[in-house]
Amino acid sequence: MNTLSYKTVSANSATVNKEWVLVDADGQSLGRLASKVAKLIRGKYKPNYTPHVDCGDNVVVINAEKINLTGKKWADKTYIHHTGYPGGQRSLTATEMFDKDPSRLIEKAVKGMLPKNKLGAALYRNLYVYAGTEHKQAGQTPRAINLNDYK
Repeated sequence: MNTLSYKTVSANSATVNKEWVLVDADGQSLGRLASKVAKLIRGKYKPNYTPHVDCGDNVVVINAEKINLTGKKWADKTYIHHTGYPGGQRSLTATEMFDKDPSRLIEKAVKGMLPKNKLGAALYRNLYVYAGTEHKQAGQTPRAINLNDYK
């Protein structure tokens, strides 16, 4: 018997169907929201998921200022960056970063859950985070989803 009754289907940039998805972050926990958004961006909820192809959706996150952090994470969680100069390591607490820009908390959490290569950089460009309910992607008519329905 020389024929197979099944074939492995690999997606490529021509065969993927990318959608626009709207996620409301109101009352969501930061880590749980970020992991589900990263899976949406990566395309892991789709049946034709291929690890080396951008087959995920474009995700718009609104209400980033209504995100929750449990425990004492508002004071204890630190974000470290380096200026590039000797002795230039700086750190911010979650509260300080939230006061500067609430959307940066979600952006940094999702970026940390994506691959650390060229594909991860391309996937990160599919994320749009806004502090309020207004967003600039209304022309794409994103489909609103409930993250609690996803595992």
